[in-house]
Amino acid sequence: MEPHSWDLSPKEAIEIQKQWSSRVVTSDQLGLVRRVAGVDVGFEDNNEVTRAAIVVLSYPDLQPIDSALVKIPTCYPYIPGLLSFREMPAILKAYQQLKRKPDLLLCDGQGTAHPRRFGIACHLGVWLDVPSIGVGKTRLVGSHDVLPDEKGAWVPLLDKGEQVGAVLRSRQGVKPIYVSPGHRVSLATSVEWVMNCVTRYKLPETTRHAHHLASNLK
Repeated sequence: MEPHSWDLSPKEAIEIQKQWSSRVVTSDQLGLVRRVAGVDVGFEDNNEVTRAAIVVLSYPDLQPIDSALVKIPTCYPYIPGLLSFREMPAILKAYQQLKRKPDLLLCDGQGTAHPRRFGIACHLGVWLDVPSIGVGKTRLVGSHDVLPDEKGAWVPLLDKGEQVGAVLRSRQGVKPIYVSPGHRVSLATSVEWVMNCVTRYKLPETTRHAHHLASNLK
């Protein structure tokens, strides 16, 4: 994929999202998945430093086998809907450091459940041409029906009449997570893979490990 510059105005960034959203593939184009990775970003020094973490886990045993952590100066302001432009430069540097590349990326953030159907999971998946899934802790767009309180239950997330993601109950009795395709994965398969990576916690192991590394938690 031909890269773009990161030195963009918000208007230019939105135009990139509109153009690149047509490149997103929401059908299953995964090979054999033996390694899954979690991607998360944190910030330090009053948001002056971006801290990107990627943790690669073996599948199906979900044991960490590789990781990378990169800190760079924050290069883009906080603008809802444009977070990938703030976070991806650090993520891409971390990805380059991995010795064992993943077959599937689970990103902390949105995929197609985004105003322009191009959240960070889409942006990263298209840029790297790697299957990717967005796993958001909060809802950015859309509405949904009542979600049953049972593990693995999900309902469609709808925005402007379009199914953009799924509202997933990863654990009984906890708030849902918001799953959407990033690239080369369908919605149903996205939900399946997130649940494949869930153990006894609300968040999939990929996200948990990456969040701990990005947040400097033990």
